[in-house]
Amino acid sequence: MNGRRRGSRYGRYSGGPDPLAPPIDLSEALKSIADDVMEGYSAQRALREYLRRGGRDQLGLDDLAGRVQARRRDLLSRHRLDGTMAEVRKLLDDAVLAERKELARDITLDDLDRDFRELTLENLPASTPSAVQELAGYDWRSTEARTSYEKIKDLLGRELLDQHFAGMKQAMENATDADREAIREMLADLNQLLDKHRRGEDTPGDFDEFMAKHGQYFPENPSNVDELIDALAQRAAAAQRMLNSMTPEQREELLQLSAQAFGSPELMAQLGQLDANLQALRPGEDWSGSERFDGSDGLGLGDGTGVLQDLAELDALAEQLGQGYGGARMEDIDLDALARQLGDEAAVSARTLAELERALRDAGYLSRVEDGSLKLSPRAMRQLGRAFLADVAERLSGRTGQRDTRLAGASGEPTGSTRQWAFGDTEPWDVTRTMLNALRRSSSSPPSPLSSRRTPGSPPVQTGDTSEIPGQARDDAAGRPRPPSPLPQFSLQLDDVEVTETESRTQAAVALLVDVSFSMAAEGRWLPMKRTALALHHLISTRWRGDQLQLITFGHYAKSTSVEELTGLPGLRVQGTNLHHGLLLAEQLFRRNPTMQPVLLVVTDGEPTAHLTPEGEAWFSYPPSMETLRVTVTQLDRLGRIGAWVTFFKLGDDPGLNRFVHQMADRVDGRVVSPDLDDLGAAVVSEYLEARRRFWA
Repeated sequence: MNGRRRGSRYGRYSGGPDPLAPPIDLSEALKSIADDVMEGYSAQRALREYLRRGGRDQLGLDDLAGRVQARRRDLLSRHRLDGTMAEVRKLLDDAVLAERKELARDITLDDLDRDFRELTLENLPASTPSAVQELAGYDWRSTEARTSYEKIKDLLGRELLDQHFAGMKQAMENATDADREAIREMLADLNQLLDKHRRGEDTPGDFDEFMAKHGQYFPENPSNVDELIDALAQRAAAAQRMLNSMTPEQREELLQLSAQAFGSPELMAQLGQLDANLQALRPGEDWSGSERFDGSDGLGLGDGTGVLQDLAELDALAEQLGQGYGGARMEDIDLDALARQLGDEAAVSARTLAELERALRDAGYLSRVEDGSLKLSPRAMRQLGRAFLADVAERLSGRTGQRDTRLAGASGEPTGSTRQWAFGDTEPWDVTRTMLNALRRSSSSPPSPLSSRRTPGSPPVQTGDTSEIPGQARDDAAGRPRPPSPLPQFSLQLDDVEVTETESRTQAAVALLVDVSFSMAAEGRWLPMKRTALALHHLISTRWRGDQLQLITFGHYAKSTSVEELTGLPGLRVQGTNLHHGLLLAEQLFRRNPTMQPVLLVVTDGEPTAHLTPEGEAWFSYPPSMETLRVTVTQLDRLGRIGAWVTFFKLGDDPGLNRFVHQMADRVDGRVVSPDLDDLGAAVVSEYLEARRRFWA
């Protein structure tokens, strides 16, 4: 020990994304975006809507924009712009009062001189600038009064400098004549540099020389002349907007008082030239805007200019957060400005949204089509199907007596291959492959010092066990028993598990008919219907790959559609419920797969009001015509004769629909289910599983 104390210093992490930040929840974002897509939004708009709304524990752009507007309103309602004028008035009153007291007790003055001085003080103009000007040549008897009066000139000079160079008011407090001369020299050199830049005659060396000489006045530490001009022009434009925001009387008084700054007209001339140079170099800044302040907290010129800069920055943030302009991107948001105005939490929220948008693209959930727009990728569709199926499984597990139905028919004849375990799998584990996966993964990563620890009551963790394994111990040459060989350390994770692929003993051809008439969208049934289709599609494509699923939409016409097309299908004003055409397409599916068991699942909220004529045209009639009902019933009878398992899922309480579906189901020994919308997916999947169980049994 050398006796020296060691310490640590901690500051804000600035090496990139926060390593302690919670992971981005892509699943929540994906489901929210998919819901909007299924409601009819484009993927691009759905993504923008999610970024606007935010997530369950994530602020959205609208929340941040609302805070920006609240901050703006607070600044305007809290302040007024006459702070400098009020301070000058107070210094003037202090000077006059101190002088009067001195005149009253000064016995060396003759009466005539005293009367003249008192008369001068008594008849000062009501206007503060005029009073200050009137006393410019006054011979003060009171030292205190003279000091207060000189402070007026010093205050005005510091305020005017603070308008153009942030922090100058404090830096120039108690300044000497040498300090003021240095400021005048800096202004002259600055104007000379800007003049040369405006003519295109400056060089990088000119800037370097200027900063080496006057860099202490520029805490922004610009790296080139353009950055210097940007910083100065933004503040100068804010100063001009502050002047424009004053009342005409306030503005006139300020202009009159400015001539008294430091008692130096040259200073005002240099500042005026600086403003002219900056306006010429940066005409795009807002030099003409104004704001209405109606608060009680008076602002000086420098502080007021800072508030106007804040307002300008808030306006820019509002535009960035609104993302309403062409080519808007999350990267446009100025995170540093957001942190300055709303705090670090707001900047973290905006950064998280940007990272979330980027992650959705990088993860392959959003892909671009030929026209440059976005769409949900096949990977996104699989993820959504998995999520919706998990919801269905949770609902099924909560039903009394549904456990056997959900698991029935999962195992069949082994195919000789294996695959990674997925939620809902009931196939037997391939223990050899599972353990081999765990060993490979564990050997590629360093062992954890906690791998052999257990918490009370927790199940044992499979790690390297040094206990003797029966049948493995052997004696050495000396006859002594050898110590048991330790097993390599490893732990088992879900990703390691592989299950034996099986081929179902029974295959099914499944036709899911979904009503896409306008009433489905108008009554809020659009999204549950699409979620149901996605869940069933994912179940069949991952669990029973030998089954054939065909999604059939029926409105004015019926159409076989892919799950991607159905997901993005908008809710249009489709006239007609052409169940007849949908049943025709279902029969074609069943005829193409004669060795499979036919399963017909129909989701609808209305009676059939259209049918397909022999010429292939859709014929609509409301109320339903007898011909529409006749051909629909006839087509259903054909499906009944080939042994189709038929289930109608009735949405809504329409008496005509209720009567129709029950009569239809009775004709083919089918079933009618009236699920709640939230339970539609579970009801459809349950019927599919029940059909498979019956066929396999």
